[in-house]
Amino acid sequence: MAISSTFSSHGLRGKMLVSPSRKSYSNFGGNNVWLKQPVHCKTICLLADMSKSRSSFPVELFKKGRNQCVMSTNNSTLQCSALGNKFQLDDVIEAQQFDRDTLSAIFEVAREMEKIEKKSKGSEILKGYLMSTLFYEPSTRTRLSFESAMKRLGGEVLTTENAREFSSAAKGETLEDTIRTVEGYSDIIVMRHFESGAARRAAATASIPIINAGDGPGQHPTQALLDVYTIEREIGKLDGIKVALVGDLAYGRTVRSLAYLLAKYQDVKIYFVSPDVVKMKDDIKDYLTTMGVQWEESADLVEVASKCDVVYQTRIQRERFGERVDLYEEARGKYIVDMSVLNAMQKHAVVMHPLPRLDEITVDVDEDPRAAYFRQAKNGLYIRMALLKLLLLGW
Repeated sequence: MAISSTFSSHGLRGKMLVSPSRKSYSNFGGNNVWLKQPVHCKTICLLADMSKSRSSFPVELFKKGRNQCVMSTNNSTLQCSALGNKFQLDDVIEAQQFDRDTLSAIFEVAREMEKIEKKSKGSEILKGYLMSTLFYEPSTRTRLSFESAMKRLGGEVLTTENAREFSSAAKGETLEDTIRTVEGYSDIIVMRHFESGAARRAAATASIPIINAGDGPGQHPTQALLDVYTIEREIGKLDGIKVALVGDLAYGRTVRSLAYLLAKYQDVKIYFVSPDVVKMKDDIKDYLTTMGVQWEESADLVEVASKCDVVYQTRIQRERFGERVDLYEEARGKYIVDMSVLNAMQKHAVVMHPLPRLDEITVDVDEDPRAAYFRQAKNGLYIRMALLKLLLLGW
């Protein structure tokens, strides 16, 4: 997205345009007008009548809130705001950063990306851009869908799988140093990390966009985006729906991020169905209450499934239990979506799952048209194509 504003200062009149590129400063006609934007160093073009300038002066442009910037000179500060577009997307870190208008706009771009993907030749809009995937935890769908998204838009990929063991992190390098190094090789970084909050640390360090592809038990915002996109496509609406979140709700970053996004919509009710050892944490419950979202805990999956538009199943994550294998075994297998659950569901309802699954959805469910999880995974490609386009090229 470009930020545009006319200005007048020190006898200099013109138009300022901020567009998404990586150059951090420029020199116009020998007048030494230096431009700086600390947020991802996007290109700033100053279109001005330099002959009317009485002297050269340093100019700094800082992002101030959403779609706002400040141009400061030696003696004055000028405000400008975005024209035509409602928001600027700099990083994708957490679900809370999106509002309804933002979500609708991203989904509109995702629908455009679906059309591009269906064309055999794809697109070249990201030709010349490099994306680094930095994954400290295992991934199949997220990493491959991001890499596919980049390539389908004409870009290239630098990939590191299992960076926890096979990168300089194994030698003790800090995350911040890794980010500073990798950003020198690429235009955007997609990162999965085992620590909650790692994506925020990376974004604070980097001068290029960061996408959180999952940070430990924290959040998985791109998964939540594709989940909400899928619900809208499958159910036809987002207001007034009932959603059951099932399985590992304590450590499942996907359900946490999804709960944050569902809270943006009206008259939503969420049911939590989980073993006692992996119940949804209080921070999410408190957030939903604050946002006026109804929620209820239940131990009866069949009863809840009969009421809901969406049954969102998740696996019990063995890797989150450490040495407490006894707790894992206690939780595993307690809630399984099988034909008895499917038979209780309404005809329009769907079963979703972020995948991978183990035995929490039986394979005979796959043949039912209400099994939406593979369509859900495909939608991840379109959402991630949209995010790459928006972060690198803007609107």
